Amino acid sequence: EIEPDTDFTAEDFCLQAIIYIEKILKTQRVPIIVGGSNSYIEKLVEDPVFMFKYKYDSCFIWIDVEHSVLNRRVDIRIDQMVKAGLVDEVRQIFIPDADYTKGIRRSIGVPEMDRYLREETNIDGDDESKKMILQASISSIKRNSRMLYCNQLEKIQRLISEKMWSVHHIIATDVFKQDREEDLDEAWTNIVLQPCLDIVKRFLKNDHHNIIIECT
Repeated sequence: EIEPDTDFTAEDFCLQAIIYIEKILKTQRVPIIVGGSNSYIEKLVEDPVFMFKYKYDSCFIWIDVEHSVLNRRVDIRIDQMVKAGLVDEVRQIFIPDADYTKGIRRSIGVPEMDRYLREETNIDGDDESKKMILQASISSIKRNSRMLYCNQLEKIQRLISEKMWSVHHIIATDVFKQDREEDLDEAWTNIVLQPCLDIVKRFLKNDHHNIIIECT
């Protein structure tokens, strides 16, 4: 567990990742590293200090969604998070003089709520003003989330074009066009999960390390 005001740097991530990779390999199972931040993954793989490329065989899978569909999905997801208590969650860690460049407060959803949490006690009774400020904060969260995934997309494309990473590209756009939950689950299995499992199985079959993969 990391203290909320403490930065968990890319180097911290790499040091922890290497420890757990070794632990998992000793049990004859497959370590799966999930980003998160592509900067962390890049440092783990490319930094010669960690010897990752020389010690481990890697299988990279990129799950991608077309922009317009992902925009809609991001908006829906953030609205769901607000209904589920995002504002109260941020309120619990809100400090008026907080440093938004460190720790958990760097996370999208926290700095965007700053104005609303400052103003809500000053405009008691004025529900319309509160609603307008809250809506502006939610819009900022959506906008910054879109900017984040655009930046992540550029990083992935750079890793492929400049660093020459061999990356399996799974396009999941059709999954998120489904409206019913049961249709979404079935589409995810057919379009994303099963192809990913097939990729990993082929990768392990060509490996010489007799590693076990268990799928449930």
